[in-house]
Amino acid sequence: MDPVFEQLYEKYHDDLFNFLFYMVRNREQAEDLVQEVYVRVLRSYKRFKGQCSEKTWLLSIARHVAIDFFRKQKRRRQWAGSAEWSEEQIGADEPIPEEMAIQNEEIQLMYRGLARCTVDQRLVLVLRFIQSLSIAETAEALGWTESKVKTTQHRALKALKQYMEEEAKQEGWRCEKAQLE
Repeated sequence: MDPVFEQLYEKYHDDLFNFLFYMVRNREQAEDLVQEVYVRVLRSYKRFKGQCSEKTWLLSIARHVAIDFFRKQKRRRQWAGSAEWSEEQIGADEPIPEEMAIQNEEIQLMYRGLARCTVDQRLVLVLRFIQSLSIAETAEALGWTESKVKTTQHRALKALKQYMEEEAKQEGWRCEKAQLE
């Protein structure tokens, strides 16, 4: 195997997997998509000019792979549906950090909120807050202007906040109703 490719794999594999996992919310599918990313990297690495960081370039390829996946599934709302994850999707033999268990309800609420966002909004939120890319890096990875990233991020955060507030009101109402009974 080419040492450059091996180095890319070792350095960015986890970032690519996490990005794709947050997009498709299925462990096996994310692993398959990561492999597709590396197939495309092998085909196009000679054309990489270094005008952006390797990570940005790889995430850009991953974004296109994810979009292709959504197109093949003939739906843009891959995250819609049950917010519950099966042990198979998480990886039953992998330990879940104690923090995850404590914050599980809030995390599930956030995932349900993300499911209500558009694909573009999810892309921006995942790249900015989960992958910790800057506005400029996110714009480069998506092939957008920085202004579009900022606008999309603002709208995504607004939609997420609105959803979480609606859920909190509903939860409060459920708690009040339970106390009355």
